[in-house]
Amino acid sequence: MGLDMIDFTGLPKKNKSYGGANGSKISVVYEGEQYMLKFPPHPPKNQGMSYSNSCISEYLGCRIFESVGIPVQRTLLGTYTTEKGGEKVVVACKDFTSAGVVLQDFASMKNQIIDSERNGYGTELTDIISVFTEQTAMEPEKLSGRFWDMFIVDALIGNWDRHNGNWGFLYDVQADSLAMAPVFDCGSSLFPQADEEMIENILADKREIHHRVFNIPLSAIQKNGRKINYYQFISSLESEDCSRALRRILPRIDLKEIDRIIDAAPAISDLQKAFYKMMLTVRKQRILDYSMGLMHKIF
Repeated sequence: MGLDMIDFTGLPKKNKSYGGANGSKISVVYEGEQYMLKFPPHPPKNQGMSYSNSCISEYLGCRIFESVGIPVQRTLLGTYTTEKGGEKVVVACKDFTSAGVVLQDFASMKNQIIDSERNGYGTELTDIISVFTEQTAMEPEKLSGRFWDMFIVDALIGNWDRHNGNWGFLYDVQADSLAMAPVFDCGSSLFPQADEEMIENILADKREIHHRVFNIPLSAIQKNGRKINYYQFISSLESEDCSRALRRILPRIDLKEIDRIIDAAPAISDLQKAFYKMMLTVRKQRILDYSMGLMHKIF
């Protein structure tokens, strides 16, 4: 049974503002709790779409992270009617900060390495990994583990925009302590600019499916100045930390549970549901399962 869409129009608003480049955002109160309401941005690539499916991608991506046991921001799908009378599909993301507990991104931690000339938002893999051991705010293993666990799930859902500004920590001002923040910002996963015509074309052509498993999307993380290809990197087994994360996360991926999440989601057509299920199944088989099989042969 599918979930009902929530009408977020007319909810009490807060003055808190949110950064980020992808779409408008407002702060609202729903059932006594504060949420960031994200509106769909206009798609920069597929101009034929009235707006992208990033809100649906945000909702599903976060629910998939939740299904594998990784702490994640709570998301709800709904609608919002603008002052001009247009109704938009929006996603409400629970605000996980509180009084005296603020969000700090990984780029901020990267900037704290005083002797480094690296830019906080630079996404070269070796620079990111070096921060894990050079920083002193938390256990390097905890930081590395979260990074690689996210990398594996992002490979599954095809997230092309997990950069240093959209993962990080909760800083307790009074205690002067850091804890890992829940995963957030999954709107660039699950092919958010694929409209129904594009989906039909992909489903009808194995080459298009192949292209979206082995060639695109790429990770936002770079190696030697080039964005990482998820399939090539994970299956190379060159990173022991990445391989350990694969061993941790893959047994937790339950496609039947993910199918249930997709089937229950509101505002998604049957065609979209079939597309999401098929792409997740194929990406799991050909990237994650294949890489695990290589590991078993070698070790």
